Amino acid sequence: MLYEGVATWTTLSVLDWTTKRFTDAGIASPRLEAQLLLAHVLQCSRMQLYTGFDKPLGEAELTGYRELIKRRLAGEPVAYLVSEHEFWGLPFYVDPNVLVPRPDTETVIEVARSLRADRAAACRVLDLCTGSGAIAVSLARELPAATVVATDVSEAAVAIARRNAERNQVGDRVDVRLGDLWAPVAGERFDLICSNPPYIATDVIATLSAEVRREPMLALDGGANGLLFYDRICSAAREHLEPGGALVVEHGFDQADAVHERFVASGFLKVTLVHDLAKNPRVTWGIAP
Repeated sequence: MLYEGVATWTTLSVLDWTTKRFTDAGIASPRLEAQLLLAHVLQCSRMQLYTGFDKPLGEAELTGYRELIKRRLAGEPVAYLVSEHEFWGLPFYVDPNVLVPRPDTETVIEVARSLRADRAAACRVLDLCTGSGAIAVSLARELPAATVVATDVSEAAVAIARRNAERNQVGDRVDVRLGDLWAPVAGERFDLICSNPPYIATDVIATLSAEVRREPMLALDGGANGLLFYDRICSAAREHLEPGGALVVEHGFDQADAVHERFVASGFLKVTLVHDLAKNPRVTWGIAP
């Protein structure tokens, strides 16, 4: 194990060792994750790791880093270990009560802002199943005159989303409400509704990686066919959209046709599929008549 048989471990030598260990374990971004964990232990930036690459690490620092390595190799997401993850260039606090925001979800932000011809115009935005608040907060930053409402059934997620709104200086425009999907916004209408709902089929969850299975089941389980939330969202969305308003949802790469059918059946116009950066079908949007 790390630290045995070596008199002095420097920042660089520790990073090199950990990168190899993470590579051997099949971790997708071994160098980056080694850097994130060490920067967390040393309470510095990743850049500072390299400006002080020959700095010897103290025993307490080595012990703390070793513990994080063990936990990462056991399948804990690095974002939970450092309690932070970047999304849309913004920092978000995360813990096991919320999903770790994925780069794929940034496609929702790109589509949503493209649908607002005048980004400086006042509008009302709703983010369903907000989790960490990544979508709600990012849209509040992109649309400076927007009032954003975010809902989640998890009390812990609501607290985290509020924390992230304050951290990113949009707490005065992001109203995070506790409740099941539409319940907290009964009778209200919006110009834009977005959601990244749970969309993994119940039986598939057990086959996911140990890392993904560490994330909250409530935010993963999309019912027997993974489409439960799309049924609930599409069937009621027009009741909560202003005429000409847009619905934008993320979905699994293999769910595009099923989600498209639900948009059309619910009367949406201009139903459009958008691919993520990896060229996978990722986001569907449509316009309310």
